[in-house]
This record gives sequence, C-alpha cells and structure tokens, in this order.
Amino acid sequence: MAILSLAVFLACLACTASAFSFPITFTDDMGERITLLQRPERVVSLVPAITEILCGIGAGETVRGITYHDTYPAETEGKTVVGGFFAPSLAMIERCNPQIIFAADIHDAIRKGFAQNHPTCRVITLSISSLSDLYATITLLGNVFERKDGAQLLIHDITSDIEVISRKIASIPPSERKRVIRLMGRSEIMTPGDDSFQNEYIRLAGGIPPVLGKTGHIVPVSLAEWKGFNPQVIYGCGQDRHTTQGLLNRPGWRDVEAIKTKNIHMFPCDLTCRMSTRAGAFVSSLAAALYPEHFSNPKEQVLRDGIRSSRLLDIDLDYIHQARIDYSFIHDFMNKTLVVAFREPMEIISTLEGPRKEIDVVGNHSSPPPCWGIEHARGLDHTRKHLFDTLGLDGGGAAFLFTGADMDHLAIERTSFGDRVVYALVTAGVKGNAMRASCDGGSYYEPGTINIILMTNTKLTPRAMTRVLITATEAKTAALGDLDIRSSYTPLSNQATGTGTDNIIVVSGSGARIDNTGGHSKMGTLISQAVYRAVCRAIQRQNGLVTGRSVFARLEDRKITIGGLAVSEEVERDIGANRLKPALEQLLLDERYTGFLCCALSISDDYQRGLVKGMDAFNRWCHAMAEGVAGKTIPAVPTILVPDEKPPVIHHALNSLLYGLSLRLQKSNDDQTRQ
Repeated sequence: MAILSLAVFLACLACTASAFSFPITFTDDMGERITLLQRPERVVSLVPAITEILCGIGAGETVRGITYHDTYPAETEGKTVVGGFFAPSLAMIERCNPQIIFAADIHDAIRKGFAQNHPTCRVITLSISSLSDLYATITLLGNVFERKDGAQLLIHDITSDIEVISRKIASIPPSERKRVIRLMGRSEIMTPGDDSFQNEYIRLAGGIPPVLGKTGHIVPVSLAEWKGFNPQVIYGCGQDRHTTQGLLNRPGWRDVEAIKTKNIHMFPCDLTCRMSTRAGAFVSSLAAALYPEHFSNPKEQVLRDGIRSSRLLDIDLDYIHQARIDYSFIHDFMNKTLVVAFREPMEIISTLEGPRKEIDVVGNHSSPPPCWGIEHARGLDHTRKHLFDTLGLDGGGAAFLFTGADMDHLAIERTSFGDRVVYALVTAGVKGNAMRASCDGGSYYEPGTINIILMTNTKLTPRAMTRVLITATEAKTAALGDLDIRSSYTPLSNQATGTGTDNIIVVSGSGARIDNTGGHSKMGTLISQAVYRAVCRAIQRQNGLVTGRSVFARLEDRKITIGGLAVSEEVERDIGANRLKPALEQLLLDERYTGFLCCALSISDDYQRGLVKGMDAFNRWCHAMAEGVAGKTIPAVPTILVPDEKPPVIHHALNSLLYGLSLRLQKSNDDQTRQ
C-alpha cells in the first residue's frame, strides 16, 4: 500500500513511478483518510485549479463535470456544467455518477449529501496555497490517475519557467525591487492575505508584496496601510479594472506611486486567481511587466537564442519542401513558429507586407506574453530580423505573420473537389481585441490575432490572389458570427467581425491556372469552407469557444456575471443576494430557462440593430417565465434588477427570472416560519 501525505512536499517528489501501485492511501486537506482501490474513471471537479491539473497531466478524459468557472484549457469545453464554484448543484453532480468529487473547503453541502446518499463516492479536498502544495498535488494526481510521466513533465515545465525568472531577476538589487500589490474587492480595496499564493507569485517575480499582518484568501486594506505601502505596481484581473477606475480615484487612494505613473496591469483571471498548471507562465508575465527595461536588455538574457526542437506537419502539396513548427528560445522564452518552405520561389500576397515575389518560405510566428513588451519596444522590423536570424532564414525570401496565439493551437483544414485542393492554416485568438467593423475603433497595433495562410494545388493569378482576401475574410466573419464571438469593445450589443489585427498570406502555388476565387466559383467555395472550419477550430483550441458553450460562458462573453448582478435594496434585505444569485445559477442549469435566456441574447442583438420592433410578445414570455419560476400567478413583474448598461431585452429576461426566484425563496421562508 502506498501512503501519501500532502503536507510533506518532499515525500511526494521522493516517490518514484515504481513506488506507487493500487491501493493508494493518503489524507486530504479536510483530514479525511482516502483509500483508492483503482484508477478513477469518472470525476467531477468543483475546483478549477484541479481541473487544469487533471487536463495538464493527461487525465482530462476522466473529468465528467465542472463548474462554469472552468474555462481553461479548451478541453473543458463540452463537459457537463454542474453550476458555479460557490453553489454547485447536487442533482447535476449526481447525474455525472462520479467516483470522485474534487471539492473545496466551502463545499460542505456536497460533502454531506454524497456521504449520505452515495457512500462509495469519495469527496476529496486538495488545497493549493503555495508552490510546494502545487507540486505535491500534481504528483499525487499523477499517481492516482496513472499519469506519472505527465505529472513529472508538468512539474518540470513549471520549475523551468520559474528558474529562468529567478536567474533573470537575480541581478536586480534589493533597493530596486518594486513594491507590488494584487488588487481585489468591489466595494472596498482588498488584497490577498500575507500567506496567499498570490503574494508568493509576487516574490517569485522579483516584487515586494505588502505585509499587513493579515492572513486569508482576501483581506481589507485601510487607507493608512495603502499609503504606508505606497505600491509602485498594481495588478488585477477582469472586473478589477472597474475598481481601478472607481475606488482608486478617491483622494488619498490615488496618491500612490503606481497610480501617478499609471503602472497598473490586468491579467486573465484564470492566471491570477489560481495556482495551477500555468504558475510558471504567470510568474514570467508578471516579472516582465514589473521590470520591462531589465527584460529588454540583451545583457540580462540568461539563455542562448536558438531552435530547441521541431515538429513536422503533413501538408500534401507538390511545391512544399517542408512544413514544421519550430520551438525556439528567444529573449529567454519559448517561441513557436510555423515554417512552410517551398521547393522553388513563389509569389505571395500578404496583408502585412503587400505583394511579394521570390519567396522561399512563409510562416506564422507565435511569441509568449513576456516577449510582447520587448517586441513592441523594439518594433516589428527588429522583431522580424531577430526571428529570421534565430531560425537561420534569409529575410529577403521570407514572408511571415506574427501573433500572440499559441502555435500549438494551429488549425489546418483541407478541402477538395475533383483534383482541386485547398489548405487553410489558421491561428486565432478573440479574447483581447475582437471588434465589429463600422462600430468599434481600435487605438493600438499588434500584428496578427487571426492569422490565415492559404495554399492550393493550383497557380493563382494576381487577380485570383487578391480576390481570395475578400472570400477568406467573408468566411472568417461568418465563423465569428456563428460562434457569437463578441466585440471586446461593445460586447453587450455587437458580435465581432474580426480583431482589427487580422492578417492573411495567399500563396500563388503551382499547377493549373486559376483566375477566379470569388464566392460563386468552385475554388472560392473550397477556400471559404477551409477558412471557416479552420477559424472555428483555431478559436476552439485557443479560447475554448464553441457554438454549444454554456449560457454562463455566453453571458460572460458579454461581461455579465451572476455575481455582478445587483438587486434592489428591498429584495436584498428580504431575500439576500447570497441566496438569490446561487439560486439563479441553479435555475440556469435547467434547459427551459437556459433556452429562454439564450433566445433573449439573440433577440437582444436584433433589437439593438432595429430588426425587431414590437416587444409585446417577448414581454409576455418574460412574464410567463417569472410565473413558472415562482410557481404561481403574478399580476405584474416589477423591476428588481438594478438598471445598468445591459440592453433592455437582456435586462428584462434576467429580471423576470430573478423576480420569480425571489417569490419562490420568499415562499420557502414563509413555510419555514410556519413550521
């Protein structure tokens, strides 16, 4: 019998692969002694950090249920959503028939419910509050799910990232280290406690976190503490941006160095708010944000630039000599580059460089976030030359695109008809700067968010290559529309038509001469089909967005969260938002109400554009839904949802569900009082 204690990190790392066999016994962080007789096959994970690890070690296929807060990796898309982290549905979890539930310390109701009704299902709590906890948990799960090699590789990747940062910041004197605070809170300024992993992140990145003498996940910060610490750098995530615009603009709060110098950074919430598989990646991004000049200095580089490995791709066109993805270190960080080398020089047209001749190689280069500031400071021309020198390419015969999307998420689609063949190679990321043409205006330039390389087994004339740009763009926009990708600037009202930084390379190719690639031509049809499918697949791989994603995800795409909904003071007093919002989460697990809200999202877009005029029928539907939720007849549906920027259709739909729930909960209160 193998016995593992999470409290002892070294014990985890000391265990070799051969030392573990079933049964496995360990004690979880609730003090429960767990014995597993065999590898689990059906798991529900209520903890996003654990979900990430399971996918990261190669055990993602065992995960049957997750919360709607699980948005990474893309593998989580399509799994059963059992509710939110704070109030998951016992019924939905039961439908997954799990052998194991990974829970947090707040999930007492789930723990008690399964202990009574499903005694063979084990509820396991694995807390990760430090880097050593993370390594111990990865090691444990690697053994439990027989993915020891995947666990060791994951730990190696994290430790390698952190080691590089440690070496890079070693030359920064203590007197030059930045004071850094993680901003949290909505109605008041808050931050993680002294014992939090987020402060460990700051220290690993070379920063100095506050020491307030308070412990816990989140603690308040007084004005005196704020001014006494005087942060030089502030960072947050998601809705924290609104806090910086509101709370930090008050007298006293705005009188700190970070506010005066506008040294405020926002990162994705799934990076900042959990310690999991991307701990090393976040430490790298944070360190690069804290010390941009230091990281841009070639003298501070600790690794030699160069290719470390390559992965061949199968693209069957006669004029292609080789297609591959090169993995190289540039500026101390792993970069990934698609390289397509030709047997003979080709003509191309590129939206980044225009028409070019005598091209030997085309490609698409992906750099990680810590490199973005360096590249922006040095400019695209320098970035391009440095890349070509690193890869050993002649810049005069190379045409490349540049992106922040992960090249491992590259989508390759092949379409054919008779002897005609089209390949579309696409990377796509739509979370940062997606926009709707004619409605939104961008204010910066960043090469390549949706990048497309098109190649055929025909010889495209200059006219045909130019026409491809329209055909491919129409197909890309159709994909964004069908996926309901929202504008980053006006998500409540507009679907995106692109990202504002999209680029295309069209290769002339060789073979039969083609002069027409418009939508009515067969070649145009093949091109549009390949681009459409590749864009959809690339977005799924990069961002986890598919047509069937949950209503919670579609609301968050519009910057609407259940936790962010505000109800009237009367309802807050009588019912309590701490009961109403979890009840709404539970309600939206029911297909009847999910379908209603999804219809409201679609109707809202048409209403905003003036395609829908009369709303009487929809209003009656909202009234009927409120009655259905309440379980009784309602004379009228008053407004209890505090008005804000939400379009009227979405506001009305959410208000009707919340009002019905308030009546249901009030009836429950009355019944309990009578008893």
